[in-house]
Amino acid sequence: MIEKIKNFLDKYNLKNKTVIIGFSGGYDSMCLTDILSKLREEYGLKIVAAHYNHNWRGETAKKEQEKCEQFCKDKNIEFYTETADDNIKKNETEARKLRYKFFERAVKKYNADAVFTAHNYNDNAETLLYRIAKGTGIVGLKGILEHRDMYYRPLLSVKRADIEQYCKDNNLTPNIDDSNEDNIHKRNLIRNEILPIFKEINSDILGALNNLAKVAGMECSIIEEYTDSIKSKIYDGDRIKTQKFIKLSKNMQFKIIYNLIYNSEFDYTFSMIERIVNFINKAIDDKKPSKYSLNRNTWLYADKNIIEIMKEQDKNEDIIPLTKEDSYVFGDKMFVIEKADTYKKTKDETSAYVDLSDYALNNLVIRTRRAGDVIQPLGFDGTMKLKKYLMSKNIPQHERENILLLCSDKEVLWVAGVGLSDKIKTKDNKPTHFIKIENR
Repeated sequence: MIEKIKNFLDKYNLKNKTVIIGFSGGYDSMCLTDILSKLREEYGLKIVAAHYNHNWRGETAKKEQEKCEQFCKDKNIEFYTETADDNIKKNETEARKLRYKFFERAVKKYNADAVFTAHNYNDNAETLLYRIAKGTGIVGLKGILEHRDMYYRPLLSVKRADIEQYCKDNNLTPNIDDSNEDNIHKRNLIRNEILPIFKEINSDILGALNNLAKVAGMECSIIEEYTDSIKSKIYDGDRIKTQKFIKLSKNMQFKIIYNLIYNSEFDYTFSMIERIVNFINKAIDDKKPSKYSLNRNTWLYADKNIIEIMKEQDKNEDIIPLTKEDSYVFGDKMFVIEKADTYKKTKDETSAYVDLSDYALNNLVIRTRRAGDVIQPLGFDGTMKLKKYLMSKNIPQHERENILLLCSDKEVLWVAGVGLSDKIKTKDNKPTHFIKIENR
């Protein structure tokens, strides 16, 4: 088994790293921690055993924590622990969420390069059955990933029986969590009741399920290769181009939206993805910008041009008067105004050469839109409401509130990144100023 861990460390080039180990003190994590303690000198590892006390089992959990700490002391391993608050929800989903937040804090505290968790071969099979029962797609059938982001699972190819044998052979005395026998927890039900029934059909059900995960992984890779090959046509940054999207097959639409939701780390189901795809197609057919709620403050937005995930933002209500040619901070943007007497063509609407000779600089402000705002679009003789102007420029509704404006009272002279008022266009290519907006 030690050779398997060495091969894993070599595969992912994990020499000379600081590693957080998720250490419950059970068979799996004690086995992994013991092996890494033996390899740390050879591989230049600094290891930290991170124990999260979920605070579900009172004194029993406290004793297990003390036992973990003593084990680490005996092995000269750094030990880090936290105990959950008494009032947390006591369910598997919440426990997992809190545990991974704990790992993130440990990574920050120790400036770690990786987090090792002790999921094993059996865990992967149980996870597949759990996901199938709850409803999953081909990505879910990939099971537990050996590596994702900073998380690594060195024991994923090791059977639980081999882990228990290692502990016995090395005189380790892991914590035995008596809640593992309580079938009220669904994963315990799968382990204790459902898998034994499957073994009556296939004695190597663990192998069959792990092989299914491998096949699903290969199939997903093929699909992702194709999806990646068309991304440049479908995406504009993080946004999906609506007109390209609607030309895809329904199956490909489903895949694109699945990836969008999955990569944004929202909980999802097949029916949810199906509803979103139908929602997008209806919004396009109705020619009406629409929002689909993903959670309390996040929506999927769709109009004839773009599809994107948007979050509720507080409107910037600042009004900043201009006093001189200078740089002005506005939220996460920087507005710059400089004197200029030579006109040059600008590459986009984030900058412009303008003629402000009809306006006193100290009468101008930068702000976001207000009721009653009007603009005279470039090339037009009369004014129109700013709202109508932004609609004509296909600016999504949720983006309009925080666009920076250069204004004289209710008159908008420049909509940053969108367009210029006819009233400050240069005459005979003779500007008075150069204006631009940039990210801070």
